[in-house]
Amino acid sequence: MSVSPDREADRALEDGTPEHAAELAREQAYVSTLYAKLDTERVEAQRRLDTTLRQTGGTPQARTERDVATTLYSDRLAQLGSVEQGLCFGRLDFVPDSVEETTYIGRLGLFEEDDDYRPLLVDWRAPVARPFYLATAASPDGVRRRRHLRSLSRKVTGFDDEILDLRAADQGQDLGLAGEAALLAALERRRTGEMADIVATIQAEQDRIIRAPLGGVMVVQGAPGTGKTAVALHRAAYLLYTHRQQLTTRGVLVVGPNSTFLRYIGQVLPSLGETGVLLATIGQLYPGLDAEGVERPEAAEVKGRLVMKDVLAAAVRDRQRVPEPVLEIEHEREILKLDRKTCVEARTRARRSRRPHNLARRLFVSDVLDALTRQAARKLGEDLLDAQDVQDIRAELAASKAVAAAMTELWPKLTPEGLLDDLFAEREHLDRAAGKLLSEADRALLESGHDAKWTPADVPLLDELAELLGEDDSEERAERRRRERVERAYAEGVLHVLEQDEEIQDEEVLRVSDVLDAELFAERQQERSELTAAQRAAQDRTWTFGHVIVDEAQELSAMDWRLLMRRSPNRSMTLVGDVAQTGTAGGARTWDEVLSPYVDDRWRLEQLTVNYRTPAEIMAVAARVLAELDVDLAAPASVRETGVPPWSVRSTDLEADLPGLVAQELSAVDGGTVAVLTPAARLAAVEAAVSPGERVSVLTVERAKGLEFDAVLLVAPDEIVAASPRGLNDLYVALTRATQRLGVVRTGEDVPALAELG
Repeated sequence: MSVSPDREADRALEDGTPEHAAELAREQAYVSTLYAKLDTERVEAQRRLDTTLRQTGGTPQARTERDVATTLYSDRLAQLGSVEQGLCFGRLDFVPDSVEETTYIGRLGLFEEDDDYRPLLVDWRAPVARPFYLATAASPDGVRRRRHLRSLSRKVTGFDDEILDLRAADQGQDLGLAGEAALLAALERRRTGEMADIVATIQAEQDRIIRAPLGGVMVVQGAPGTGKTAVALHRAAYLLYTHRQQLTTRGVLVVGPNSTFLRYIGQVLPSLGETGVLLATIGQLYPGLDAEGVERPEAAEVKGRLVMKDVLAAAVRDRQRVPEPVLEIEHEREILKLDRKTCVEARTRARRSRRPHNLARRLFVSDVLDALTRQAARKLGEDLLDAQDVQDIRAELAASKAVAAAMTELWPKLTPEGLLDDLFAEREHLDRAAGKLLSEADRALLESGHDAKWTPADVPLLDELAELLGEDDSEERAERRRRERVERAYAEGVLHVLEQDEEIQDEEVLRVSDVLDAELFAERQQERSELTAAQRAAQDRTWTFGHVIVDEAQELSAMDWRLLMRRSPNRSMTLVGDVAQTGTAGGARTWDEVLSPYVDDRWRLEQLTVNYRTPAEIMAVAARVLAELDVDLAAPASVRETGVPPWSVRSTDLEADLPGLVAQELSAVDGGTVAVLTPAARLAAVEAAVSPGERVSVLTVERAKGLEFDAVLLVAPDEIVAASPRGLNDLYVALTRATQRLGVVRTGEDVPALAELG
């Protein structure tokens, strides 16, 4: 169903009238005062930051308070600088007790510094701002008028009014949209290659999800174009505003399907005043790696199976070996023998400790050293040795290169990267670990698909191995303590030299040691961390977040979910996706299937039912594909029509025809963006024919997920359908990327669902 802005007939003022011009001038004057206040706060925050950074010395408590203040002022400066565009976008006129009150709504809160601390601008996330998104004529919630302000930079260019009055005509004819004129104007804007926020046009069903309670797992199921991603990002901003202390400490993680998507959404949260959220793909959730390697989908599907956790556990156990039958070690011209029984007993004790491999190794090595010490003592005549002699023998064995080599052979220190590389590169290792768990064909896929570059499907496996292996950092900690002692000694020496150089006669003049002790001086020489929680989290694999948001959640594999659940032990998560769009073989068929292993049935479902992106003409085509999918989902209702029906053309020379078709669409969207969506097998050829640029993108369907363009050219739909067992799901995704125009370029057999396009 389409709607039109004609319901704005009750606008209080019409463009071009003297009244409108005067009202526009009044709004401009008020918005100018807001920007003046914004500038004042920036200057003050910068002054306080500079003052704080100049402070030195003090007690440990004072230094901690200084660091906290530095972070506070830095964050405030970043926030004030990120809301320059569209600072104020709305106004509510209330009529409580017949006395009109006005509230301005914007991207962050600004207050008059008077006795009452009167709000000049209300943050859109504050409870008092909620009627801006929920009030209707049938339920005005005390609102007399809702005004949407349009602006460019710091200039107010126009406004749209809605008079909320119970006398308004039939309220049941539309989709219950708030601010239709502003919404439709936003939907008609040309796409720029970056996602825009929807803070000025949030609708009631979206607002309900954005402001839902923090705790628990919430799934947001929504068809293409219903605003799932926008809702998820605005929810992140809302939660950070409402639970600032809790989430600033632990951070919020937003997981997207690919790096293209993250670049697309990258400016949304900063524009909402939030700069401390970690945006990452699954391939970026293992510190030190940005896994962007490409592999066969069949290999990725095997890696994503839950059985891989058992394969990896078996691979670790396989590296905990015992001699067959004995291992001989030369020590000081004597041969010491490690027999199988001794090593089996040491291995059993280490395994029973349930410590990770690298930490359990200490127990194994200790038991083996004890056995070797007893054996060496017997050879020397243990009756002649006292306790200290025995300890010396043990220390010599512990320092022996031959003994160390034996320990490495029997129970080596392992890294996740090294073990996984060996597992996939050496068929012998893979057969021993996975022989009873994976078929011969599956093992062949893992072996043949392995190369030097890590892929996103490898990251959950590396994370699993990191849990199984643990990290023995005893040597690093000892080295850190040694460096600290050296740095302190250096600092004490420097201070001594400085004081010797001071020829101070006046006792009232401060000496260096009065304001700076050796410990503080040493601290000043170290690189001090001023990282945000999100930045620290990106460097720490064991970090657990206050809230996790996952977009395109239906695409994640079982091993992906294990990784994410480790990042969210409190199970505070927002998962947005659409099972009708699942394209990966290991992705979700139902939400219950995905979540029940972790939260049983303790999750809640919210649904988005209104399509804001896809015009009704295009959605009608996509709905026919949806009907063929094995999902119990209805197509969403589109809020608008464009009057431009989707079209189809047959091409016998794709490379020759595509440039003209792309030029045609670029002309039609007049400055907007065009995407050519192609089967993966044709990607290189299509890129060569089209030459991607600022306004033209050439993408596979997988890379296009979550993105939107003014016009889409869909190449060879039959090949997209045939390329995977979920080809119809991919076709559904491809058909719903366009906001204005859709063209289908046929090269082979016709797809039944597209038959009506001709």
